[in-house]
Amino acid sequence: MSTPKAGTKIRDFTLPATGGKTVKLSDLKGSNIVLYFYPKDSTPGCTLEGQDFRDNIRKFRARNTIVLGVSRDNVKSHEKFKAAQKFPFDLLADENEKLCRQFDVIREKNMYGKKVMGIERSTFLIDDKGVLRKEWRKVKVDGHVDEVLEAVKEL
Repeated sequence: MSTPKAGTKIRDFTLPATGGKTVKLSDLKGSNIVLYFYPKDSTPGCTLEGQDFRDNIRKFRARNTIVLGVSRDNVKSHEKFKAAQKFPFDLLADENEKLCRQFDVIREKNMYGKKVMGIERSTFLIDDKGVLRKEWRKVKVDGHVDEVLEAVKEL
């Protein structure tokens, strides 16, 4: 499976999401999409990243942009995380890592001295026609949402 490159159309996907929804990329045509992959619900960095997207959601919506978070957690875990943080966007459950592998975000990580496979914090900006416009890998949470917002403004 080849990693999507900027300027290429993203292959359609369908995943279960919060709110009893199923999100299908092709159903979102006409809107820009910020797809952000994060390692785990309710962990410090992932909470801060989600809060930053939450706190800036009006700015994204004003630019016809939908924000979606993705991790390997199940929908039940996502529902608790979303409710606790009052996220005004959906979280997608990629338990089988299909979307994670499509975007090549599964990486070997070092956790307490043990090597484990996990999600490398990454964000992808997809335009209203389903074309990848920008990607961020090895994301550092601080200032990241501002960078994504600037890229959305350039679309």
